[in-house]
Amino acid sequence: MIARVADHCFWLGRYIERTESTARVLQATETLALDAELPPRRCWHPVVIVSGQEADCVDRFGSDALGNAEVVQRYLALDEENPVSMRRSVIAARENARSIREVISLDVWQVMNELHVFLCSEEAVATYEIDRDALYARVQRSTQLILGLLRSTMLHDAPLDFVWLGVLLERVSQTARLLDVQYHALLAEGAPHPVLETALWLSLLRACSGFEAFMKRNRGKATGPAVAAFLVLEPRFPRSVRYCVTSARERLASICDDGGFPTKVALTRTLALETMLGTLRAEELRGARVHEILTHVVNETHAACEGVRSELFDSLPATGGAQFQSQ
Repeated sequence: MIARVADHCFWLGRYIERTESTARVLQATETLALDAELPPRRCWHPVVIVSGQEADCVDRFGSDALGNAEVVQRYLALDEENPVSMRRSVIAARENARSIREVISLDVWQVMNELHVFLCSEEAVATYEIDRDALYARVQRSTQLILGLLRSTMLHDAPLDFVWLGVLLERVSQTARLLDVQYHALLAEGAPHPVLETALWLSLLRACSGFEAFMKRNRGKATGPAVAAFLVLEPRFPRSVRYCVTSARERLASICDDGGFPTKVALTRTLALETMLGTLRAEELRGARVHEILTHVVNETHAACEGVRSELFDSLPATGGAQFQSQ
């Protein structure tokens, strides 16, 4: 397997997962803004923070834009200049898919193209203006279909391992940052009304596609510690930090064993993070300790991604040179 293919597979997975996550967060936040009596900035500022584009958003639109639902949604959904908007993420995913057309199946390629054409068309703009909930739902269905087709139509060998490694590491980062920002906001506000607090935690669960799974696992009040423990430690929920870190470690181990790579820094760091999560108790996920743990998770995930780039991609034979994407 050449470096160019491995690189594009990895980033294809990351961009698809990023697109799906952004659509879910926007949809859940729009519902929260309509149902909860919250100041607009309390709803939309955290969404921009999670995206990692707060400074760019403020530079372009001013600080007041962080509380403007219209500006934030258009910025994260259809903005051509925002590198993490849904539109830009799909463009990047499609370009990576095009570069490895010989690896992915025709079914994946067709759905990828359909989503790309839609999001770059006037139809997407019209849907956004008329019914943006429908836009977010369509993007989620398309990205989920792509992820399902990748698993069901590709050979389960090295290319799929790299695709799914990208998906899992992106998912760890998204879940950790969403929980961290929400928990920090609630700590800063003090104790809100119990009904409002419950609404905020349920909105977070919906943003992580964890509402139904949480209710089946925890038949009680959606409290901060319970939600944090579920999203971080639940080994059976496919978007929890622990599940994704374990699965990413398994993918890395498979890649390293099959390729016989001499250095395994990325695998070592992922294994250390998995071990830490395995010894973490639910009782520890309270107060300021949550931020400390989640910051460590995000930093180690970033380090693992850098390790994948420097170790695995640079160790593989290159053909025509590989171009690495750093977003």
